[in-house]
Amino acid sequence: MKVDDFAANLQQVRAHVAAACVRAQRPPESVALIAVSKRQSVEAIRAVCAGGQRVFGESYVQEALDKQAQLLDLEIEWHFIGRVQANKTRQIAAHFAWVHGLSDAAHAQRLNDQRSPELPPLNVCLQVNVSGEASKAGVEPTELPQLLAVCAELPRLRVRGLMTLPAAAMNEMAQRQPFALLRRLRDQHATPELPLDCLSMGMSNDLEAAILEGATMVRIGTAIFGARG
Repeated sequence: MKVDDFAANLQQVRAHVAAACVRAQRPPESVALIAVSKRQSVEAIRAVCAGGQRVFGESYVQEALDKQAQLLDLEIEWHFIGRVQANKTRQIAAHFAWVHGLSDAAHAQRLNDQRSPELPPLNVCLQVNVSGEASKAGVEPTELPQLLAVCAELPRLRVRGLMTLPAAAMNEMAQRQPFALLRRLRDQHATPELPLDCLSMGMSNDLEAAILEGATMVRIGTAIFGARG
């Protein structure tokens, strides 16, 4: 893909997000765009960054660290998206601003203990398995209160909200159902002390459904970068 194609794709995605916000009667700035750059080249990230994108998501720790080392000249906010592994928590705690996909109390404790006091608290979105798929990570909805309680006591973590990766659905009505469930869970468990103001949900194929149900962050890879290599 040519450099100009990345910039054009980014603008198309932004327009799609803005249109979905209009439909949902929400301001466009209420939805943050995360460009998911896993398995994409440093050159592709630079091209998207040149289009004004500053928030990027990665899922493979070593790959992300290699890219970060090559992109130190750019102001990028790095989000870790995906399953957290115990042997990667130290690197995640040191090199990312956000984690989308935390679903284990032991991993939460490790991230907290390994986050440097010199860094701001690590922003986390707790992953909830709203589709009941055995192959998907995330806590069951009934287990969410316990994980929230654990994380709320960890000073180096800042619980920002919830995240989900639902099963694929064929139409918008079906797509909206799991996102609506996550929103209801947020509303149920939010408190003044823990407002859970972030809902990380929606990808290239279902971002409009997610925004209609209250997404504040959409994680877009294919629509910006094309198919992964």
